[in-house]
Amino acid sequence: MSSLVVNTNLSAINAYNNLNATDNAMNQAISELSSGLQIQTAANNPAGYVTAQGLEAQSNGYTQAIANAQNGVSLIQTASGAMNQISSILQTMNQLALSSANGATNDSQSLAANQAEFAALQSQIDQIANTTSFGTTPLLNGSFSNQVLQVGAFDNTDQQISLSIATVTSSALGVSAASVSVGSAASAQAAVSAVQQAIQNVAADEATVGAIQNQLQAVVANLTVGQQNLTAAYSGLVNVNFAQETTAYSTDQILQQSGVAMLAQAQQAPALVLKLLT
Repeated sequence: MSSLVVNTNLSAINAYNNLNATDNAMNQAISELSSGLQIQTAANNPAGYVTAQGLEAQSNGYTQAIANAQNGVSLIQTASGAMNQISSILQTMNQLALSSANGATNDSQSLAANQAEFAALQSQIDQIANTTSFGTTPLLNGSFSNQVLQVGAFDNTDQQISLSIATVTSSALGVSAASVSVGSAASAQAAVSAVQQAIQNVAADEATVGAIQNQLQAVVANLTVGQQNLTAAYSGLVNVNFAQETTAYSTDQILQQSGVAMLAQAQQAPALVLKLLT
């Protein structure tokens, strides 16, 4: 009867060890249920913690990449809107040039009026080109070239888009005051070709930035799906399953109560030795 010893109560030690294990399990369950996390520190699950940190970093990177791409879309829309205004101005300039080119019906006063309006439109093109900006970054004056948009979570060229926006000043378009005028029928005829070429050039520039805008919108859609999947994976790894954990906690509560009762019983076992001494 090994339990009938006084110096070493193996039954009590065994009951204590079981009770201590149950108490640790309860503390862990309480910590998880109160925080909602099954991995709070690396000690909870070293491998899982490393994986979770990587998933969180990638998910955060996707969040910022989405914001970067959306800012890129806004930048392009700003540039495209200004180009659209320049296109409208060029269409008016084309009408003025065609009007002045009709020398048979124009007198000096009508030609002068056309030229005054034409010159004002030339200045307006330069005003738009030199003042259109995204924040403090000029977009249309020729300085926006080979700018990088970071549209991914990692330092990878496949996750970067290089963006350049063409110069659309009157000089770059070949319709500056030094190049064309509509003050005479002869000069107006030359202006027609120059203005119509400028219209085509601006349209091509708008098409280029429009294609990049579509690309960025596709990137945003893809990143959004990827972020959702990463968030789901992170949640499944880190967040606690409340149904499972509350069931385990209830079991631990019962084991704790029975463990305390059994430890009390085991501690009384050595008292049986007194019966052998009477």
